[in-house]
Amino acid sequence: MPDYEKELKTALNAVEKACELCMEAQRTLISEESTAKNDRSPVTIADFGSQALVNTLLSAAFPEDKIIGEEESAILRQNKILSDKVFALLQNRLSLQNASQVYDAIDLGAGITDPSVFTGRYWTLDPIDGTRGFLRKDQYAVALALVEKGEAVLAVLGCPDFPLTETEKGGIFYALRGQGAFVRPMQGRGEQRLRVDRDTKAENARFCESVESAHADHDVHGQICKMAGFKAPPFRMDSQAKYAAVAAGKASVYLRLPRKKDYREKIWDHAAGALIVEEAGGKVSDFSGNPLDFSRGRTLESNTGILVSNGLLHDAVLHAVQEIRVTGQIP
Repeated sequence: MPDYEKELKTALNAVEKACELCMEAQRTLISEESTAKNDRSPVTIADFGSQALVNTLLSAAFPEDKIIGEEESAILRQNKILSDKVFALLQNRLSLQNASQVYDAIDLGAGITDPSVFTGRYWTLDPIDGTRGFLRKDQYAVALALVEKGEAVLAVLGCPDFPLTETEKGGIFYALRGQGAFVRPMQGRGEQRLRVDRDTKAENARFCESVESAHADHDVHGQICKMAGFKAPPFRMDSQAKYAAVAAGKASVYLRLPRKKDYREKIWDHAAGALIVEEAGGKVSDFSGNPLDFSRGRTLESNTGILVSNGLLHDAVLHAVQEIRVTGQIP
C-alpha cells in the first residue's frame, strides 16, 4: 500500500492554513448584527477563501488529481464586494495577481459529474462544514479526504473550536487507512493517537447529532436511542466535529437521518470524518449496515442514514433502526 507521505504532508498544511483563514474571517467579519440577521456573508467569504486556498495547494502538489469541492465561484463573479473580501483574505497567503485567479482556484473540479472520476482517485473538500456553528463561533470544520476506488484512504479534519481538554481547544484530526488516527493541537505541541471509547452498554454512553433540527430528524433519532437503551440527553454539535467526538471517545454514537426522505448526503460531508472514526477503532455505516460508497458521484447515492459508533454499540443501534423502520419513519 502506498505510504501517502507527500499527500498527508500537503493535506495537513492545506487544512491548517485554511483553518487559520477561517479563524481570521471569524474575528474580523462576524458581528452581533450579522449573526442576528442571519447574514451568511462572513461564512460565504470564508468558504470561498478556504476552498481557493486548499485547491491551490493541492493542485500545485498533485496537478493530475481531481478535486471535488462544495463551492463554485458564480456568486463571487457577480458580487465585487464579496470578491474583494475573499481576495483580501488570500492576498498574504497565496501569490495572486487578480480576482480571476481566485475564481479559477475555487472552480477546480467544480461541477464534475464524469462517473469515471469517482471510481478512480480524487480529493473531496468541504471548505467550511457547519455554517451555523461558524456564525455562532462554535463548532465547524475544514474537511478534506483523498478517495481511491470509492474508499477514503486519507483524511484531515480541522476543527478550530473542538474541546480537546477542559482548557485547550482546536485540533487537526487526521488518518491514513490502516495506519491509525491522530490529533494534533492547533495551539501548542504534542500529538495523540485517537481511540474510540469502550462502552458496551448504551445506558452509559452518549450519542451526538446535529444542532439544527432542520438538518436531521431529532424525533426519529430520539426513538432509536430510546429503543437502544440510551439514557443521556443528546450531545449536539455542528459539522463533522461529531465524527471527531466519536473518534476521541467523547461520544459513543453519532446519528444522522435527514428529514427529507429523498435527500442524499454529500460526499464531502462524510468522507474525512468516516475514515478518522474507523481508524480510531469505530465503525461507520448507513442505516442498513452498508459501508459508505464514495464512488457514485457527488452524493452518497446508495446510502440512506448515517450511523457512526465505537463499534461495540453498532449492532444494537442498527437493530433499533430496523425496529423503527417497519413503522415507515425510516426509508
